[in-house]
Amino acid sequence: MSTIEMPKPDRSVIDRKALIVDALCKVLPFDSVIFDEHETRAYECDGLTAYRCPPMVAVLPRTSQECAAAMRVCHEMNVTVVPRGAGTSLAGGALPTADCVILGTARLKDVLEVDYDNRIIRVQTGVTNLSVTGMVEDDGYFYAPDPSSQLACAIAGNIAMNSGGAHCLKYGVTTNNLLGVKMVMSDGEIVEIGGGAMDAPDLDLLGLICGSEGQLGIVTEATLRILPKPEGARPVLIGFDSAEAAGECVGNIIKSGVLPVAIEYMDRPCIRVVEKFAKAGYPLCEALLIVEVEGSEAEIADQLSRITKIARALNPVEVRVSESAEQSALIWKGRKSAFGAMGQINDYMCLDGTVPVSELPYTLKRIGELSKQHGLDVANVFHAGDGNLHPLILYRASEQGVNERVKALGGAIMNLCLEVGGSISGEHGVGSDKRCYLDQMFRAEDLVTMQWVRLAFDPLGRANPGKIFPTPQSCGESLRRSVQLQAEGQSLPEEAIVY
Repeated sequence: MSTIEMPKPDRSVIDRKALIVDALCKVLPFDSVIFDEHETRAYECDGLTAYRCPPMVAVLPRTSQECAAAMRVCHEMNVTVVPRGAGTSLAGGALPTADCVILGTARLKDVLEVDYDNRIIRVQTGVTNLSVTGMVEDDGYFYAPDPSSQLACAIAGNIAMNSGGAHCLKYGVTTNNLLGVKMVMSDGEIVEIGGGAMDAPDLDLLGLICGSEGQLGIVTEATLRILPKPEGARPVLIGFDSAEAAGECVGNIIKSGVLPVAIEYMDRPCIRVVEKFAKAGYPLCEALLIVEVEGSEAEIADQLSRITKIARALNPVEVRVSESAEQSALIWKGRKSAFGAMGQINDYMCLDGTVPVSELPYTLKRIGELSKQHGLDVANVFHAGDGNLHPLILYRASEQGVNERVKALGGAIMNLCLEVGGSISGEHGVGSDKRCYLDQMFRAEDLVTMQWVRLAFDPLGRANPGKIFPTPQSCGESLRRSVQLQAEGQSLPEEAIVY
């Protein structure tokens, strides 16, 4: 891929590496500080593997207090810190710089409290998403957000990016299931925000922190909402001969007042590969919907009847209602394995944007047209119920000049999302990869306000630099510094301008 413009490394910091390592080793166990240049390469990138830069040092604290101690050292020695969960970010959210300290949550693994009476679980944020459900499912509970990477991704990253998943149509994304956090500020202060209550009083600081991509502080503990398992659940598989018909079906289901737990979409390129990989029995059609409902048997039957009626009005090529747990598992097996299956045959760039559900037919049509214009195939697999798109741009990395074409097509699709009233991110965050589109989504004065909010938490901008906010270089000079950071007489102090 083309180069991401990151903050230039501070040579004076790199020259003090030995002193910084020594200071960190004085406040952390020796095995928690990683500074050998061969070992730090393990942290040179996240899920966006096209861009790499080994950090100066990585630290792996086991407690909030150790995390705070590391942050105090970095604050006192003027070192930037890049938080890292499990490293599954697809937007370069944990991309380091050569003069930074990576602060990983991998050893924050403890379950601190399970309270079934109040339906909460309190965990350290290094635990994986799927393991949260694993801790409570034998007692009849589950944790709702379920990103595709849930087997590997950490709660820390879920909070940073406000992750969603297939079943978030009904239950909401991370912010709707996060009740409280313990967070370490950039100067090492430990603060607690929210708690076990469903709605904390005063300012909604929790809503500000969730999705802030580690730029306001590092969340080390989280209080999460857990829910009783539904009485039952059943999916229906609906195939169409056009993407537009499938998109219209999604809109009609939502308009009808039926609220499925999930509506997932796959198109022909994805269906073909997934079927070969998972053998889920999918029909080879242009577009496929998986719609799941839950409740009692009577509720499930009623919802499925209404959904299939809506679908049949659009002349589907197939409607298949699951009749057993085995059939349901097979239907979901294909969807859950989609990204892995695509990776076996192609390199791909996974995009993440959202559009209004009513705009799905037009958006899918335009993505097909853009695919042809750029001479690159696109496979679509996404959370259709809330319009969260995940187009996969397929390419061969060995092909000369293909990286620029992939980036250009990705940019065109992001601009399309904005054109129809959507967003450049649904759950993957902005990171370092998509920040050049932020000025197209927000006004200059909005960006200034965001920077002021960030500086209220991190006055020197040392937490996760080079993410979210655009720079002139990252946008091909499309956003001049003066326009980006000044609006109607507002300005940020020069020493506090951060990216």
